[in-house]
Amino acid sequence: MSKRDELIEKYAADIKEKFGESPDMDFLTKVTIGLGPAIYNMDASKVSGSDDKELATVKNNFLMKKLGLADGPELLEAINTVIDRYGRSEKNKHRAVIYYMLARHFNKEGVYNK
Repeated sequence: MSKRDELIEKYAADIKEKFGESPDMDFLTKVTIGLGPAIYNMDASKVSGSDDKELATVKNNFLMKKLGLADGPELLEAINTVIDRYGRSEKNKHRAVIYYMLARHFNKEGVYNK
């Protein structure tokens, strides 16, 4: 099993455990591949729920640029909802899981079919 496949399995386990959902493995794989080499970097592969700069990066680079959403208060609300469900005290909030959950929240899975 490749390192990427191992990480995808770890992300799937988080989605099951933290969110109580069965992950769409095909979609989770697409989100993970979309993150490129960042998934292998300890810092870049995680999202800090208490760092406003980090949350702005998720909003600007993922929600607005990647998913094409318009700026508005609902973007940060969605990010905070996902982080709350993941667990604010959880140290290892994986970026792939956060992005997966946000894309599903906004029904933007189709962005990864291009």
